[in-house]
Amino acid sequence: MTEAPIQANDETIPAWDEAELGGLHENDEKAAKVQAMFNAIARSYDLNNRVHSMWRDVAWRKLAVKKAGVKDGDKVLDVACGTGDLTQAFATGSQAESVVGVDFTEGMLEIAEHKRSKLMTALAGRISYQQGDAMDLQFEDESFDVVSIAFGIRNVQDPALAIGEFCRVLKPGGRLVILEFDTPSNPLVRWFNDFYCGTVMPRTATWIARDRSGAYKYLPRSVSSFMSRGEMMGCIEGAGFGEIKVQGLTSGICACYSGVKQ
Repeated sequence: MTEAPIQANDETIPAWDEAELGGLHENDEKAAKVQAMFNAIARSYDLNNRVHSMWRDVAWRKLAVKKAGVKDGDKVLDVACGTGDLTQAFATGSQAESVVGVDFTEGMLEIAEHKRSKLMTALAGRISYQQGDAMDLQFEDESFDVVSIAFGIRNVQDPALAIGEFCRVLKPGGRLVILEFDTPSNPLVRWFNDFYCGTVMPRTATWIARDRSGAYKYLPRSVSSFMSRGEMMGCIEGAGFGEIKVQGLTSGICACYSGVKQ
């Protein structure tokens, strides 16, 4: 860990205030603020994901596992694993030998470990979790066959640096899969999505989470101000990946990027 966490819960100051949301991706304290924010909302994170994606997040993760093309005996690294949904999806939906979940936030990993403890012993034994930084992965070069990150790359202080780390720890020919929210191209869908994510979701998600960290103001702003599809694909290529593809999901609300280490 490179920065001390900012404390953010019901008794302390918000991780994000309104003034900071205008330039959140350029904020020098972004990493620590994101860590504090996710600690604050960890216990209600899964519920909010299901409710506010209308359960589509489950299908998106299943698609990510399929796109990864996991082979028998492959080793998978799931970065920014949060509460372990995609990590478990890899373990249950593929022939991976092992799946390692890494996350910046202790509170999220506690939930992931609790969920792992409820799995069958053989399945749970293929999964492990550790705290870590996407920009400084504590693994040897060429350690994994697949690296994934779901809805986490925009929360990283320096996404390009993190994608470079993903390339470093992948074996030649290894596969990268990134799930991230996107801006729909259809004007009507875009209007509805902007209204839902910018007005409805922040209120209902904050109420469900009883959150005072500013998380559900940050999250929609972090999507609308993040890099475009073209910029993301350029970033992936610049890190050393080829065969780069992107598939829009659910009318373009979400995008699945994939690439192969050259």
